[in-house]
Amino acid sequence: MEQILALVGLLSCLMMSTAVESAKCNLEGQWKNDLGSNMTISSVDSNGQFAGTYLTAVSVTNKTIVKSPLIGFQQEKDSPTFGFTVKWKFSDSITVFAGQCFISETGQPILQAIWLLRSESDDIKDNWKQTR
Repeated sequence: MEQILALVGLLSCLMMSTAVESAKCNLEGQWKNDLGSNMTISSVDSNGQFAGTYLTAVSVTNKTIVKSPLIGFQQEKDSPTFGFTVKWKFSDSITVFAGQCFISETGQPILQAIWLLRSESDDIKDNWKQTR
């Protein structure tokens, strides 16, 4: 499986599922990127709402990295757009992701997304440098 993490304006993330799907993307399941981050989406309800966990393999903190909760929404389409938020349990940061699910030529679902990470600022004067 080829996966990438690259700069595209903001940071872009490509995650791949371990399952081979039909022509319709399904966000439920296990996802992994090339840096070793893992995401699990447990279920998507009839309104497109979903929840799960994210275990990042990349962090600038010296704290122990632990699974963190995520919650989001997707559109109900064959290649749905989606958005979700991760509330990191090991830092005071929040990350939001927005993207779309695609089916590769080999039939594998792929999530292509951008993300923004917001860190806490102690002073409004430092606000400008808290979003990556």
